[in-house]
Amino acid sequence: MLPITALTQLAARLSGALHFDHTMRTLYATDASEYQELPLAVALPKTEADLRELIAFANHHRVGLIPRTAGTSLAGQVVGSGLVVDVGRHLNKIISVDPAKRRVRVQPGVVRNELNLFLAPHGLFFTPETSTANRAMIGGMVGNNSCGANSIVYGTTREHLVSTRGFLSDGSLVTFGPLTRDEFAAKCNGPDNLESRIYRFVRDLLEKPANRALIRDHYPKPTVTRRNTGYALDRLMECAVFDSTSEKPFNLCQLLAGSEGTLFLGVEFELNCEPLPPPGALMCAHFSTVNEALLATVIAMKHRPFGCELIDRHILECTKTNLEQSKNRFFVQGDPGAVLVVEIRHADRALIEAEMRVLEAEFRAAGLGHAFPVLWGDDCNKVWELRRAGQGIVNNVIGDAKPREIVEDTAVAVEDLPAYIEEFDALMQGKYGISCIYYAHAGAGELHTRPLFNLKTAEGLKMFRDIATDVATLVKKYRGSLSGEHGDGRLRGEFIKFMVGAECYAMMRRVKETFDPYTIFNPGKIIDTPPMDTSLRHSPDHADPDYKTIFDFSASQGVLRAAEKCTGVGDCRKTQLMGGTMCPSYMATRNERDTTRARANMLRHVLTHPREVTNPWDSEEVKGVMDLCLSCKGCKSECPSNVDVARLKAEWQQHYYDANGVPFRSRLIAGFTKSMRLASFAPAIYNWVVTAPDVSRWIKDFSGFARARSMPTLHRTTLAAWHAKQANKIGFSGRARPRGGPANGADHDGLPGGQALPSSETTFFPNGRVFLFCDEFTNYNDTAIGIKAVELLNRLGYEVVIPEHVESGRAHFSKGLVRDAQTFAIRNVELLKEVVTPDAPLIGIEPSAILSFRDEYPDLMPTELKDAARALSKNALLIDEFIAREIDAGRITRAAFRASTGSQTIKLHGHCHQKALSSLVPTVKMLELPVGNKVQVIPSGCCGMAGSFGYEAEHFELSQQIGELVLFPAVRSASEATLIAAPGTSCRHQIKDGTARTALHPIEILHAALH
Repeated sequence: MLPITALTQLAARLSGALHFDHTMRTLYATDASEYQELPLAVALPKTEADLRELIAFANHHRVGLIPRTAGTSLAGQVVGSGLVVDVGRHLNKIISVDPAKRRVRVQPGVVRNELNLFLAPHGLFFTPETSTANRAMIGGMVGNNSCGANSIVYGTTREHLVSTRGFLSDGSLVTFGPLTRDEFAAKCNGPDNLESRIYRFVRDLLEKPANRALIRDHYPKPTVTRRNTGYALDRLMECAVFDSTSEKPFNLCQLLAGSEGTLFLGVEFELNCEPLPPPGALMCAHFSTVNEALLATVIAMKHRPFGCELIDRHILECTKTNLEQSKNRFFVQGDPGAVLVVEIRHADRALIEAEMRVLEAEFRAAGLGHAFPVLWGDDCNKVWELRRAGQGIVNNVIGDAKPREIVEDTAVAVEDLPAYIEEFDALMQGKYGISCIYYAHAGAGELHTRPLFNLKTAEGLKMFRDIATDVATLVKKYRGSLSGEHGDGRLRGEFIKFMVGAECYAMMRRVKETFDPYTIFNPGKIIDTPPMDTSLRHSPDHADPDYKTIFDFSASQGVLRAAEKCTGVGDCRKTQLMGGTMCPSYMATRNERDTTRARANMLRHVLTHPREVTNPWDSEEVKGVMDLCLSCKGCKSECPSNVDVARLKAEWQQHYYDANGVPFRSRLIAGFTKSMRLASFAPAIYNWVVTAPDVSRWIKDFSGFARARSMPTLHRTTLAAWHAKQANKIGFSGRARPRGGPANGADHDGLPGGQALPSSETTFFPNGRVFLFCDEFTNYNDTAIGIKAVELLNRLGYEVVIPEHVESGRAHFSKGLVRDAQTFAIRNVELLKEVVTPDAPLIGIEPSAILSFRDEYPDLMPTELKDAARALSKNALLIDEFIAREIDAGRITRAAFRASTGSQTIKLHGHCHQKALSSLVPTVKMLELPVGNKVQVIPSGCCGMAGSFGYEAEHFELSQQIGELVLFPAVRSASEATLIAAPGTSCRHQIKDGTARTALHPIEILHAALH
């Protein structure tokens, strides 16, 4: 271990940051693989000078440099004890584009899909399409020689890397690119430096026919199009310098792509791009078994498809419980053993249709398949989203027996795939007695195979190595590649010698020694890899601790396993350009510590190692990474593994408070309802206090709120009081009062208690009764919206009853006071379980409040109330959902509404919880009911307010940064005639403070359109 002084001195010489605290080292100790090892430090270089400084430091102290971008490697490529160099944090610029030559120059931190957004106006795209393309960075794609679903047409990253500029291990800056014979000779005869020594070494190695013969005979056979086994000497010797029949220029980029950062530290990549492809369609052919689908793959490949991907029954089963992917499995008919997704593209739709008919006929003639739906347009994107989610979604399997990443990257020739998988499956079931998940690139001969077993046991650890050894033997039998696209890393490195033979491995060793004589570049990868069953995340040495929690985590078998669901695939690292909500703080800061992955990993770490601390819940490290979690719930649906960090944070926070006490501000925020109840007796005085500049500033400073944030004001009455008066005016119907409800319209907390308008037995309300959950925000602050909601429903023929209930507990959830929230949840279920029915549902105006019934409530109940809570959750609807349901039933029609004069544009920002737990589709349907209304959904994530988060002084700036990502610019660009809609009270407040525009609840817009 280096002395801290050496790292401190290094930090002073860098313009970027150097972190050597335990938190950052822990967050960079893992990637998306099974491995975990604490690095020496984490560097975030800003300039090329920083990289040169880091290389000099590594040479002087003989420490390794581990280059890293998004950290989504599946074989442990960016895990190690050296100094992690996160080149993706700052070196992320698109340098130039030459549309005529179809070339673009980028830094390593450019995200693949964001690059394609930039290229699209030029009619170009960078073709390799990994499942992680919405966050995978070019540096990592070059390091791993990434492929993707379209590699059967476009090949791998290696085929598109034209040149690269970067540093050799001695700190010299060089450029590698295509060379003619004469240019290659000139490089070999250049000055005696590391660059020329490299060229001379390659010349001396590959000009020998015997060496080339060894490589030809022992590397994977040429028809295996995906092969990342060791260093790609086979690709280098295909050039004109060594093959007189070839016209290919010599290019060391062929070797560097796939070298996993062990030879060279690239700072700039010149990439070849392709014209945008024509439109296409997907056939999602259904088969009874995986083997049947693989036989069909051989037929499909004769049609030269753009993609040919397999999804097996295990993944399809997992999509049923995944909030996001359950919406994308619409094409699945029944429960097939496998679905083969075949993509055909052509400018002429008729030709695609004809090709699909022929393909289906050939499948049927071969007796393969039983359903062949063909999809077009946006439906295709949904299928690909489901397929791409496979890597993370398979971790939703309950229990410690998980689909393990041991042999998931093997590739063989596509014609060998059916026989290979048949033998593979026989090995798994026959010798090991386990099942396996199969998915992905069937058309390229690379089916991702993940055996299910428990790596936390001694037996599982032994199986980890035994399976890897047996499968390596099987792959070698077919002359395949142990790594098709995900690289060797720590997982497969020790098997390279077995795969290619001792002589070829010796050549690879000499490559490493020539490029990197002191082994500073990513040591322990490809050459001299440590044993593949060491430095794992999970250890069989200790049993998992069993923690008592307030939330019921039994669905994931405990809170630790709920955190362990995070596989590290990094979907939480996508930016606002990629859409979605997860993760708003990362989108603003671009810091790894602000990702969903970081929070889950840190919590997993402290809960897995309880002996390191007296109380693992009392963790300042967890507190640090949880601080910027907005509890937006985006991860609950968008994370492929459904890691619900908002719930994990709330649970952790309650235990942290148990150890340290509850801060004053948290108590103040949680006490929102009681404060508003008291203030409602004198709303004018309260409103003056929170709006008068001097007084308001003092209140904010005292409370820890941001001075620049406006405070919510009170309506002159409460919704409960208004509703009670309306009931008394018309004539109260006792039949509408729920059992036990007081008649004065308010319970002990100032919330509603049983008032109703006339009974649904009258002709006033032909469409029946609904129960309105009068949430604390609508009751006190957004009363006008609540009034309009009641009036709207009445006018549409619904009796509105406000049943007896207590506050939702949302403020308590947001501040981690889970026990208090549990008290409210239990009471609400007790009061409402006998009242609410499918025909008379509970509807809510504020998404975060009503959706608590679906999300948190069922997992906070005592045993005797669990079934009641689950039943109630099914009948707790957003008012948008209810109206959309009634539209579908024909009980609400356009006849009730005035048509817009001309057309009325409405820009809609969805509430985070609604997007995560429900959908914006009902809101759009509701708003577009009046003729002429046209809704444009703003592609925003979280608004940045997140309840109290945006009020807090230390979070205000970040709150505004999040708003500026998408939401604020979209609102500012809208014309004055455009209506801004936002269902969430916090969202409307954020829009008002950030843009000075008034956003309306969708109900207000629909109410205004009534005849």
